Amino acid sequence: MKREMPSQESSPVTVRVAVLLAVIAAALLMVLIYIGSRELRDFDAALIGYAVAVLFALVALTYRYAIWISRPPTWRYFRAGWANFLSWQNFRHYTFLIPKAWWTDILAQTFIFKRGFRRWFTHMCIFWGVIGSLLITLPLTFGWLHFTFLPNNLYQVWFFGLPLFIFPIHSFIGFSIYHGLDFTAGLLMIGLLLALWRRVTDAGLLTIQRFGFDLMPLVLLLAIVVTGFALTASSLWWGGKFYWFISLTHQAIVVVWLLSIPFGKFFHIVERPASIGVTLYQTVNQGVEHYGDQPQTGRCKRCTQELPSRQFVRDLVGVLSDLGQNYALNTELGVLQDYCPTCKRVLRGEAYYQLMGKRFL
Repeated sequence: MKREMPSQESSPVTVRVAVLLAVIAAALLMVLIYIGSRELRDFDAALIGYAVAVLFALVALTYRYAIWISRPPTWRYFRAGWANFLSWQNFRHYTFLIPKAWWTDILAQTFIFKRGFRRWFTHMCIFWGVIGSLLITLPLTFGWLHFTFLPNNLYQVWFFGLPLFIFPIHSFIGFSIYHGLDFTAGLLMIGLLLALWRRVTDAGLLTIQRFGFDLMPLVLLLAIVVTGFALTASSLWWGGKFYWFISLTHQAIVVVWLLSIPFGKFFHIVERPASIGVTLYQTVNQGVEHYGDQPQTGRCKRCTQELPSRQFVRDLVGVLSDLGQNYALNTELGVLQDYCPTCKRVLRGEAYYQLMGKRFL
């Protein structure tokens, strides 16, 4: 076996390309803010801190995601996933795989349910609490979602400068829209309390968790929820007392949380959709299905035991080569990845015996 220098052509994404993509993403968002807010006429200057924080977070997320994608394993499977997705042959066989994967891996996260109902319920509360809050907050922050007062206590809803519908202020719809963030915050609060309780009582987690990576994101979200509820309490029950101070505190915590997303635990929210491509890749290449005369499943070169698909083995060899690890044996034996785990150990033992003779025994 020999080692080679890592391939420099495994991915076209470099630091310069990542920076360029980040700048383009920020520029595109600014253009959308300008257009969606009707040339900033619907943009609320009081929310500019949120908007700037989102822009910086978007730049950092785009840059880090581009660098993550450029890693040899990620880039190879990223390309393979798209190749499988764009294949008409695969599309005919796995038409409903992508919607199903979105449901099981993203929307319902049923893979967590297998670990226990409480963990799944906790994840669902946090996930949909965060997503729901962002779906309300971001359009309001960018000026995309706008409300105008009409006679007879009516509100007109605008989105991207287009009128949507009119609703009475003192109605169930009006109450639900006004308290939308309270509902999502309540859902998030339930998930956060369950998660924190588990992290302070589970002996296994107490030994391995890190405050900055595992607990701080939950603490930040909890602080956002508490200060958000305080804003509602100030406007409804306290006659507006402390509203300005609470608002600035809430905004500062949200800004810190947004800027921490690209560098902390919540980055996995951005990475998670890539699992759809991995699911497609694994499903297309597993089992013994045939496309034409080409079986997808490979065989061990020594004992003929079933191996993962030939594409998987080829991609694994390619990834190791990109990392400077070439496990080619010789022309007759091929590469180490062509063998099952048992035969790999046998080959290693035979090589030691050839090298050391009877001293090996």
